[in-house]
Amino acid sequence: MRLILTTSRGIEDLASAEVESLLSELGVPFRVEEKPLGIEGRLLAEIGEAFYTDEKGRKRELEVATLLNERSRLLHRVMIEIASERFEGIQEERGGDALKRIYDFVSGLPVERYIKISESFAVRPFRKGEHTITSLDISRTVGSAIYDRLSRFGRPKVNLDHPAVIFRAELIGESFFLGIDTTGDSSLHKRPWRVYDHPAHLKASIANAMIELAGLDGGSVIDPMCGSGTILIELALRSYGGKIAGIEKYMKHLKGARMNALAAGVLDRIEFIHGDSTKLSKYVNSVDFAISNLPYGLKIGRKSAIPKLYMEFFSELAKVLEKRGVFITTEKRAIERTITENGFEIRHHRLIGHGGLMVHLYVIE
Repeated sequence: MRLILTTSRGIEDLASAEVESLLSELGVPFRVEEKPLGIEGRLLAEIGEAFYTDEKGRKRELEVATLLNERSRLLHRVMIEIASERFEGIQEERGGDALKRIYDFVSGLPVERYIKISESFAVRPFRKGEHTITSLDISRTVGSAIYDRLSRFGRPKVNLDHPAVIFRAELIGESFFLGIDTTGDSSLHKRPWRVYDHPAHLKASIANAMIELAGLDGGSVIDPMCGSGTILIELALRSYGGKIAGIEKYMKHLKGARMNALAAGVLDRIEFIHGDSTKLSKYVNSVDFAISNLPYGLKIGRKSAIPKLYMEFFSELAKVLEKRGVFITTEKRAIERTITENGFEIRHHRLIGHGGLMVHLYVIE
């Protein structure tokens, strides 16, 4: 079996390590490749057949896709690969020519192996890059190719709203992926516990990437600008043994964070504090780790206020942080100056795709 897995750009290595850890428990051969066809935010996993014994002692095949959907914290989507192909020059081709190439390719694939003729299907498209065709064009063309192929075996059923089988067609630059989407229409990063939506909430996958990079060892953890509580809740859901606390300046968001924590079943594991992160030492004397999605851009309103805010916050952080901090922001110049002037050192830096932006992640000590 070959699976195409999606995640945020910039954390492919962390997602790959997580997938390898989960697959290693199965005792079957596997291989995980980062950025197949050179595409960021994608993994390719090849897995041998895995089996388990049910309660009646019968040997049954294990659904690896289901395992990853249920247990991954860093993936967004799990697709059973039908085909992957590079269409050289498709970005420059006229719309009709580009769509014909896609139609001819898909209609030659054995899609009948992945769907019963009695099952309904729909195509969900994804397109990124400069093309003469749209996502809707891709959906219609791939849908027609699949319909025509299945018509050889009976009368296919199309159900755009509630399909039994979802085909996902992705055209990213010149790379094309077609697979069976086992995740469904809602990405895995959209956690079911999120009943309150912060206007600039952090994806749960990125929150978990930050947790991984923090190298936590059981010490106390604080999110000094916790918003709707994503980092804290994801940490608590990992059954983390250390103290977990969050500070939030705006009561509306703090109440929302408590609602989310309650929905996730971890409210008793997190201490939520109504306070100002620029007065951090007023609330905590010492903390081992700090992890936070710092205000930037639309989250703060006035970008001119960011340098002052960061300087005041990191000045306070220097008084209480014992081990390590992990932060993300778009404001590279402001944060690097602030980190240096407050006596911290940057131990790790990377760019991560989040909400259409590339944000800077820093691990400091």
